[in-house]
Amino acid sequence: GIVEDCFDLGSETTIQNLNDVIGKAHPKLKDMIREKKIMVSVNQDMASPDSIVKDGDEVALLPPFSGGSGLNQGEV
Repeated sequence: GIVEDCFDLGSETTIQNLNDVIGKAHPKLKDMIREKKIMVSVNQDMASPDSIVKDGDEVALLPPFSGGSGLNQGEV
């Protein structure tokens, strides 16, 4: 897979605009982001489609994951 990619989007854009650009090269990835099957973070903070991305920001695409131990609270 792709570990890193760069896009020239000007000095500021939104996650939605970035997703549109990503979709030109990777249509399935665009759909997965739009359907929230892949989460997006900007500078290690979760992002929404209208989140602003500035020049130099780190955008990460996070695959599905779950948390917790599966135990009821209070169990060890």
